[in-house]
Amino acid sequence: MGADTENEMERIHRGLEDFLKQELKATEPKQRQKEPKLYTIEEPKQEKEINVIGSTGKKSRAKVETYRLEDWDRTGNRPGSPGQPGRSRTSNTGRSPGSHTRSRSVQPETERVDISRRRPGKKQSGKSPGSKKPKENRAVTPRQAKGGKSRRPFVSRLKRFLLVTVLVLALLGLGLYQLVGMVYHKMNYAQIPSQTKLPLQQEGAVNILLIGNDSRQNGEDGRSDAMILLSVSSRTRKIYMISLLRDIYVEIPGHDNNRLNAAYSFGGAELLMETIEKNFDIPVHRYVQVNFEAFANLLDAVGGVDLELSREEIEYVNGYLVEYNMLTNRPQGTDNMDPEASGMVHLNGPQALAYCRIRYLGTDFGRTERQRKVMAEVIKKLPGAVLTNFGELTDGLLPNLTTNLTQWECFRLSLMGGKLLTYDLVPDSIPQPGTYKSATIRKMSVLEVDFDANRKYLKGKIYGE
Repeated sequence: MGADTENEMERIHRGLEDFLKQELKATEPKQRQKEPKLYTIEEPKQEKEINVIGSTGKKSRAKVETYRLEDWDRTGNRPGSPGQPGRSRTSNTGRSPGSHTRSRSVQPETERVDISRRRPGKKQSGKSPGSKKPKENRAVTPRQAKGGKSRRPFVSRLKRFLLVTVLVLALLGLGLYQLVGMVYHKMNYAQIPSQTKLPLQQEGAVNILLIGNDSRQNGEDGRSDAMILLSVSSRTRKIYMISLLRDIYVEIPGHDNNRLNAAYSFGGAELLMETIEKNFDIPVHRYVQVNFEAFANLLDAVGGVDLELSREEIEYVNGYLVEYNMLTNRPQGTDNMDPEASGMVHLNGPQALAYCRIRYLGTDFGRTERQRKVMAEVIKKLPGAVLTNFGELTDGLLPNLTTNLTQWECFRLSLMGGKLLTYDLVPDSIPQPGTYKSATIRKMSVLEVDFDANRKYLKGKIYGE
């Protein structure tokens, strides 16, 4: 082979080598771009992995880079990132402590991004950042199931409100009980053993017998000049003020038949209550007794009363004042009224007391009617007097008052005060018209009564039967 031929073959050989080198250089970057990256973080005990998944809607390749934990700084920047200037990546071979390794792997079917750091002892949830935190499993009330709001805050506020209300009412009740106790101890308590265990209220009614006697001292001496059954009925929502005429001919337990007021003379308030219950079938277990002085003081404490009096009534008032002035050691002529001033007049305590004692105008029916008129005015003015003249009311009335009501029973009645203001006051008397006749028995002028008719009337009034 000639020299020219050998030179030509060498040139062809060199050209082929150059072509192959160029082709290798051209194809090497493309092969590298197709290979995924894989970095691992090496820790002393556990390896941390960060999976990077791109959500592109297509099947894509992902890079998973793993570093050792000590290669991350406190700001969270990984080595070689823009936030860590001065650090560079090194190859897997000959790496030193603190360096990272890099490898490539392909994950062709991953479509979402999931970045997580597994911690020792904590179960991996598998949730990606940005996903909603799972709600706690709570019991769903029927109201919540229907789309309504929970009632727990409302119930909690309601419970607190009720608790505060109960505490306030308890404090008010305690204060009222103390006040009732201060007033109660100014009265005279007379226990009646046979009546103590009997209830204050029966069949929806509280029956209290008001006794006005002509005693000059606190006691049961003298006669029962006035007997009024004060009945508070929750059934009919009325307060009945029923006068019991003193001349009713009744059966007195343990004694012969006699006038009703004789029962008080024989056995005081206890026997009088037993007599009323036996003859009229109305339970009466409590009483309040006032004497002349107490009644007059009560009228003065409420500021007196305005009533219409005739000339004859004024003359009788002046006549009864003579006895009252003598009993109370007042000069004669004190509080006398002008007979010419008939019509609407103002009566003070002694004058109103004298007016209530008149019995020779209109017989005993007229007298009890006058008593009810005065008592009705007192009851109307009593709430205002409690607020404006409490001291005089308690000091003038209570020391001259005797009762078998206990302090607790008085407290119970005070709690009913607001309700009683809404009740109607109904004056009445027994016997009813057409149910009696006048008679003379053992030289006594008495009233013979149809008890069956009057029992039926009383039960219908008080109990709504």
